[in-house]
Amino acid sequence: MTIRIGSDDSERKVLADVAQYGWHVVNILEEGDNPPWTFTIGLQKTWQHPEFIIIGLKKDVANAILDTLVNAIKERRPIDLNLPTDELLHNGACCFVEVAKQHYADYVGFARWYYQGDDFPLYQVVWPSKENHFPWNAHATDGYKQRQPVLGGTRTA
Repeated sequence: MTIRIGSDDSERKVLADVAQYGWHVVNILEEGDNPPWTFTIGLQKTWQHPEFIIIGLKKDVANAILDTLVNAIKERRPIDLNLPTDELLHNGACCFVEVAKQHYADYVGFARWYYQGDDFPLYQVVWPSKENHFPWNAHATDGYKQRQPVLGGTRTA
């Protein structure tokens, strides 16, 4: 894969961070009815690991979760994406859902630029509600579901 040369400061920052740290994080701010989201770039290239996206959490919380995930990858003890984990939050377990490629353009455009298309795996880190429900649970509130749309198949956990 050939990585293009950055044509502006944002692109150059992504390339520099991936070269120096192995990854880069992008934070998209909340706007109107759209919740914020945060995603990684570079994990697939550096460690042959899927990229991550988190929707609906504040930037500092999302970044802390991603730091934990990336540190586990760097230490060669990646978290099993097929199982819920309580290693990311103090108040409940998170699940992972593989993101359908149809959502890439709307959510991870910068990663698409970096990888020059959609040929990279992406998993959503799904966090529980205060009541410890996931968005696919019948008891999950509509407000919680709107804050965290699920971009792929659901889990039963």
